Amino acid sequence: MCVISKSLKQLHASETRQKLDKEMTRREQQLHEIEQTLPKPNGRYLKIILGNVNVSILNKNDKFKYKDEYEKFKLVLSIIGFVLSVVNLFTNIRTLELSFMFLLVWYYCTLTIRESILKVNGSKIKGWWRFHHFLSTVVSGVLLVWPNTSPWYAFRGQFMWFNVYISFVQYLQFRYQRGVLYRLKALGERHNMDITIEGFHSWMWRGLSFLLPFLFVGYFFQLYNAFKLYQLTAHPEATWHVPVLSAMFFVLFLGNITTTIMVIPQKLQQRVRDRLPGVFSCMSDRRKELPKTEDAAKNE
Repeated sequence: MCVISKSLKQLHASETRQKLDKEMTRREQQLHEIEQTLPKPNGRYLKIILGNVNVSILNKNDKFKYKDEYEKFKLVLSIIGFVLSVVNLFTNIRTLELSFMFLLVWYYCTLTIRESILKVNGSKIKGWWRFHHFLSTVVSGVLLVWPNTSPWYAFRGQFMWFNVYISFVQYLQFRYQRGVLYRLKALGERHNMDITIEGFHSWMWRGLSFLLPFLFVGYFFQLYNAFKLYQLTAHPEATWHVPVLSAMFFVLFLGNITTTIMVIPQKLQQRVRDRLPGVFSCMSDRRKELPKTEDAAKNE
């Protein structure tokens, strides 16, 4: 009897703790929603670019529209980049090359501004992904001013194929991000400005597990770019652009693969946590359905 009574007390404490955890989570979500209705100051980067213009978006629907436009912007520019990369693969027109490089500089620079606005409005995008786009802006700028020399032509084809593949991966990311964003909005479980790689639920794993192999191939493509450029540093016509680009591609590879590998265990743990409440709820329901024993009835 003592063992049964002790087990019942532990069960009661466990159920109470679960109820408190759910209530705390609900309160945190409410506080988060209230916080998002208040204007926030711009970060230092936005103050340099935009001055004191307030970029806080206080309406929830407007926030969703802005995030949706952000995803569409990336998709459109990825398609344009894909077309220019393919054209450059089969032609040798310097003007087209420079136009493509300038497009990359403008694209990544614009992304840094848009992501800073997302950050002001509550997005939890990791610092590395923001830094990645700042560094990609510098990489594109160095490519833009790289002289028309033999090392450039030795690297040109590989770089264009790299951009073709990255455009394809960005399309896959768009499909994944937009689907998750709409579902989270429908469920009302996450803030509209979240970069959805940060907002993970167990049902997202199916799409993310499909996307991860393509991401890792892209990361190793960056490593291959760094290796190729490192080899070209020994070329007699190599300029300072070659070793600098080699180092930056290596940093991009290292940062991307390290951050993604660190995120995966977090997502798996979150997947387990998302499943546990359902398991406990099912066990609790089954206990309620079990008939009471004679001893338990006497104790009541």
